[in-house]
Amino acid sequence: MEPGVLFVSFAVLLFSLTVHEAAHAWTAARLGDPTARLLGRVSLNPVVHVDPVGTLLLPAVALATGAPLIGWAKPVPVSTARLGRYPRDFVLVAAAGPASNVALALVASVALRLVPQQAVGLAGLEVSEPLVALAFAAFQVNLLLAVFNLVPVPPLDGGNILGGLLRGRLSQGYEALRPWGVFLLYALMLSGALTYIIGPPYYLLARLLTL
Repeated sequence: MEPGVLFVSFAVLLFSLTVHEAAHAWTAARLGDPTARLLGRVSLNPVVHVDPVGTLLLPAVALATGAPLIGWAKPVPVSTARLGRYPRDFVLVAAAGPASNVALALVASVALRLVPQQAVGLAGLEVSEPLVALAFAAFQVNLLLAVFNLVPVPPLDGGNILGGLLRGRLSQGYEALRPWGVFLLYALMLSGALTYIIGPPYYLLARLLTL
């Protein structure tokens, strides 16, 4: 992959992860928990959201190997006791991140329709091709992030959504599995099984957003 493409892809991923975490923090604050806001997480400054492994190492490996460009940022802390209506509000906070990525993918799909596919000059520079490449990268990356984060394995958002929806013994059993979730996630990634899990919903969403 060309250096320019690598840079654009990583920049798009960093921005998308930043929006994702800021959406979590903003939603939590709106629903009564100011924890993340007080820590400066309602911010589009990527520095406050960076996770060394999920934001830097994993994307670097993906870009070097041609694997799907996914990752995660530093989790937003949520104090469930401060939420107005738990567990409903906790589910909404968890869903806010993937929802923000779907919204960004939708914006990118609209941009792809609006930007002319043929070369367009501006002040002597060809601008349509890089704009199309940027919009396409934003579309792909954000859809991947949304689907990846909705996998129902803690600590991903999908795991938090499922945990908030379960009741009684099912909830207790699921919470007992939470400490092992990260190992399950790595097993899915290293075995290649994660590709088969996120592939079908990714392509379905891609079709729906490009109709």
